[in-house]
Amino acid sequence: MGLKIREVHMKNRESWRSKYERRDNFKRPYFSIAFLAVLTTGCLFAEFIMPQDPVYMNLAEINAAPSGAHLFGTDTLGRDIFSMIWYGGRISLSVALIATLISTLIAALYGTASGLAGRRVDEFMMRGTELLMSIPNILLIIFIQAMIGEPTVISIAVVIGITGWMPVAKMVRSEVKQIRNSDYILAARTMGGRFLYLLTRHLSPNFMPAIMFMIVTSVGSAIAAEATLSFLGIGLPTNVISWGSLMSLSQQAILSGSWHLLIIPGAVLVLTIISITDIGEYLRAAGRRERLL
Repeated sequence: MGLKIREVHMKNRESWRSKYERRDNFKRPYFSIAFLAVLTTGCLFAEFIMPQDPVYMNLAEINAAPSGAHLFGTDTLGRDIFSMIWYGGRISLSVALIATLISTLIAALYGTASGLAGRRVDEFMMRGTELLMSIPNILLIIFIQAMIGEPTVISIAVVIGITGWMPVAKMVRSEVKQIRNSDYILAARTMGGRFLYLLTRHLSPNFMPAIMFMIVTSVGSAIAAEATLSFLGIGLPTNVISWGSLMSLSQQAILSGSWHLLIIPGAVLVLTIISITDIGEYLRAAGRRERLL
């Protein structure tokens, strides 16, 4: 009897596994992966793609519409937008990756410390996190950037990174609390394992898959934050070409009727963020499937 029950359980499990695998294959973000692969490769090898120097100002062709000479047109200074998108992608992606690295590092340290701490310390740390999360993120970024002063690529990345770690930290804390009483964790602590040893050898391999989708979507959030700062006029200076600085030209585009200044850079930015979010959602669904199976 017990053997038959076990066989039925295994058949049901295999049925659920095949069902999720079929659903998983259907929802794999092939387009998003391909788009980001092409975009990243183009930004890395922009010199071989750009038809013109992105900083060259041709005042005779200001606000030129898309044409054979300028595939995406020119901006208010006569710079080729097609070249600026590929070149500026380096800056925007660099800011996003540095910011994500900083926020992930802070989240891992803070969330692990909170998850391993006692009840009172844990509650105090979480109340602080919730207090920071109650403040709109863009306001924190603007406030800290105003204190720093002149924005640079590094300062923008650092500010975005140190203001975006809270949601990931809460997830890390939740995962750590679930496994902190496991035998191998208790054994490591009994043998004198310190905080960083526990984090790198035992804890992070367990919580990283659970937070991977949040890390991926943080890249898109950082790109959007950099563009928002530039659009508001407090981001990177106009002489530093990035997707954000391109979006800062949108106000002039509306006044001058140069639609390509708004539509084309905006479309690239939106497609990039949507693709990153799509991959993040796939990773979250895949992680949920692994837990169910």
